[in-house]
Amino acid sequence: MGPARDMRIPRARCVWDIARVSFEEMWADLLPIGRSASTGGYFRAPFASAERELVAWYAHEAAARGLDVTYDGQGNAIAWWRPEGSAGAGVLIGSHLDSVDNGGAFDGPLGVVSSFAALDALRDRGVVPNKPIGVAMFVEEEGSRFGLACLGSRLATGQLSAEAAASLRDRDGVWLLDAMSTAGLEPDLGPSSLLEGVEAYVELHVEQGRDLVNRDRAIAVASNSWAHGRWRFDFAGEPNHAGATRMDDRRDPMLTYAMTALAANKQARLSGARATFGRLEVYPNVTNAIPEEVRAWLDARGPDAAMVDQLVAAVERQARERAERDGTTVTVTAESGSPTVDFDVPLGARLAAVLDDAPQIPTGAGHDAGILQLAGIPSAMLFVRNPSGISHSPAEYAEMADCLAGVEALATVLTELAA
Repeated sequence: MGPARDMRIPRARCVWDIARVSFEEMWADLLPIGRSASTGGYFRAPFASAERELVAWYAHEAAARGLDVTYDGQGNAIAWWRPEGSAGAGVLIGSHLDSVDNGGAFDGPLGVVSSFAALDALRDRGVVPNKPIGVAMFVEEEGSRFGLACLGSRLATGQLSAEAAASLRDRDGVWLLDAMSTAGLEPDLGPSSLLEGVEAYVELHVEQGRDLVNRDRAIAVASNSWAHGRWRFDFAGEPNHAGATRMDDRRDPMLTYAMTALAANKQARLSGARATFGRLEVYPNVTNAIPEEVRAWLDARGPDAAMVDQLVAAVERQARERAERDGTTVTVTAESGSPTVDFDVPLGARLAAVLDDAPQIPTGAGHDAGILQLAGIPSAMLFVRNPSGISHSPAEYAEMADCLAGVEALATVLTELAA
């Protein structure tokens, strides 16, 4: 967390300068936290040290602006700006602070930093909202530690039971409740009152693709989020010696897995969907032995849930056919799933209109905004151009000018919705 700063910005500066200084100072505070010196990527696992440092930064920035922070029992938080005269249901902005392993700097934190900077811009303009405005921070959005994306928002909205959450463990065998307690939380899993009195949610996020690059636009509004889910494939075979076992005598689960990964690639290309085996565990994981077990996780996505289901079914069928030839077995377990989410149409159209007819584009990624939309809270997303088109990687990027355009867009949206 950076040093305390005087938030009373001199009125002599122009609004753009105020947004720039506010954003750049906060961004500089966050850049070193959780960054790997060797890869340049970020390791901000939920309830671990780097992410907790970011949470402390969030509390500091909220306090510096006189915001009232409310937490729930799973680590989510909202910092409320309730100026005198504001009343009724509030408008929520924000995002998350955790990252995937070796991820980029922008996915999540860009939305939180931009939210605080947008409030600074509104205050400098003398805008006094007639509705409360909250800056949200959702926990474990990436699912990088406990395997379930949007864990915090799913719990808060009641889309994940407390019992199911309590059964989650990370790769080191640490239970979710123990991780929360170690981080200093007093866990109280399940639906929370945190989101009561929220009439709309707008999440700003770095684009995870090149649509805006191709359009030569800095800002877009999301139209929908693709259906997606995660499946665990357990391949079992017979462990044996790598040198002494003839090829014809092997029951090698790695071969079955390898064919399954190729099948997933082919099926996704044929259907226009997405399929990725991005995580793999091998037992006993030694160079000179045929594995006994290979465990792999499939991430599958598509424009609608039916397409995703058909894709996974085709991959599973080919995996079983190959397992029969290899003398191995395969077990498939669905671990999570989310339907296609159409963001609130009137809200999206309203935002696109006030943002100079910003394009409305779909996203293949999942977000907390989608979870809130499914819970009945009208939600929208703003995307900021990413010149690399790369995300979940150290190469993820956004130009400072585009980040500031995002802050300006968010301030415009808040003026429209809350003032």
